[in-house]
Amino acid sequence: MAITPTFSARPRVLVVGGGYVGLYTAFNLQKKIAKSGGIVTLIDPLPYMTYQPFLPEVAGGNIEARHAVVSYRKHLKQTEVIQGSVTSIDHENRTAVVAPADGGENFELPYHDVVVAAGAITRTFPIKGLAESGIGLKTIEEAIALRNQVLSLIEKASTETDPAKRARALTFVVVGGGFAGIETIAELEDMARAAVKLNARVDQSELRFVLVEAMGRIMPEVTEAQALWVVEHLRSRGVEVLLNTSLDNAEESNLKLINLPDKSLAQQFDADTLIWTAGVMANPMVRSTDFPIEPRGRVSVNVNLQVTGEFGVIENAWAAGDVAAVPDVTGGLPDGTCVPNAQHALRQAKRLAKNLWASRFNKPLKGYKHKNLGAVAGFGQWKGVAKIMGIQLKGAPAWLAHRGYHGLAMPTVERKVRVLSDWFVTMIAGRDLAQLENLQAPRATFVSAATPKPKPAAAAPVAAPAAEAAPVAAPAAEIKEDAAAK
Repeated sequence: MAITPTFSARPRVLVVGGGYVGLYTAFNLQKKIAKSGGIVTLIDPLPYMTYQPFLPEVAGGNIEARHAVVSYRKHLKQTEVIQGSVTSIDHENRTAVVAPADGGENFELPYHDVVVAAGAITRTFPIKGLAESGIGLKTIEEAIALRNQVLSLIEKASTETDPAKRARALTFVVVGGGFAGIETIAELEDMARAAVKLNARVDQSELRFVLVEAMGRIMPEVTEAQALWVVEHLRSRGVEVLLNTSLDNAEESNLKLINLPDKSLAQQFDADTLIWTAGVMANPMVRSTDFPIEPRGRVSVNVNLQVTGEFGVIENAWAAGDVAAVPDVTGGLPDGTCVPNAQHALRQAKRLAKNLWASRFNKPLKGYKHKNLGAVAGFGQWKGVAKIMGIQLKGAPAWLAHRGYHGLAMPTVERKVRVLSDWFVTMIAGRDLAQLENLQAPRATFVSAATPKPKPAAAAPVAAPAAEAAPVAAPAAEIKEDAAAK
């Protein structure tokens, strides 16, 4: 395969994947590399980076969906952006195979340095019916769909007379008790309560929210005491929190929950909304490279964020974020690597960019070191939990800390301003509860209007019925003969 002529022939720093690592690496290198005669190329299936911590608030109607994403072309003006996916990397020959997002023919792209920043994907298990009935919360599109689905189901239930169908529509289930799952169910519950206040045909008591967690506790990032408080808080809002419980089957939206570890039946019911937030895994595309992969499926790197193999550092190869096993010199996971979160990814990207640039001049590289500052989570308006540098917060103070941290962490000043504006408007006017219909078929209304309607079939003539008692008229000849006889 030959290089596509429309792409630059300059020495390339290839960034595989967007996200925190891809965006910040490209942003911090693009000017330097361009001045040195090279070019930074970022390849991602989407034209934007998604700030995933805001997805629950997008789903809950607190933040406009477009404000939670960052356009690559707007903010990476000196970067060559390609919308597509890297399907394989041959680092020995310094080439990557790219599959265009529009379905065009694959092509090879040469590079000088490569940064593997492909991130993580949703991790699922072979549960029957999960793919057909469930939805994740990893993309902005999923957040939009969830928001519209919850609001539409409340509206649908308001006119439903069948009790079983009504209960099914008003049952919302989240599987996974990590930060994503807790924030999602809390934001959606807050939004649903607000929506029901505007609909007299639905009662608050009809709403059913269920959180399913396989472990004995939720949110391992906070203290056990805080985790217990979160469970009590959710239950005080009517949310059913089922610990040591797993989803066993979801065929035809009939959810079968089992107790762990004996796998006995816990509950079984119908639900139109099943949200899966039970973890992530490194993007499997790294298995189509010649880089060393550790047991968890991540690229092996050293503290300098250089890819390392059996014989040491692999030159001109870098990786960071969820797809890389970055050593955490301050603690981290049980295997001594960094926790896959935005806090580490953002800082790793900045360190990677500095090290890559330093390597061009054979300057000393600096190892990545960042002590986790803590964790913050929001559970709807004025509700949250946080652990910041050992200080434990809950309620309104934690909620303010959550907004303060993520407001600052949101990439680019332009996006910060948009998000802050959304929060300000929400404080005054409340959540945006407008549902958008037919997003998956936006042309349906036009197609209906533009399609000629069939002409109604002509009605067959109907014969008038004869009167029952009317005498049969005699022929004219018979009348004349009768008159002559008289």
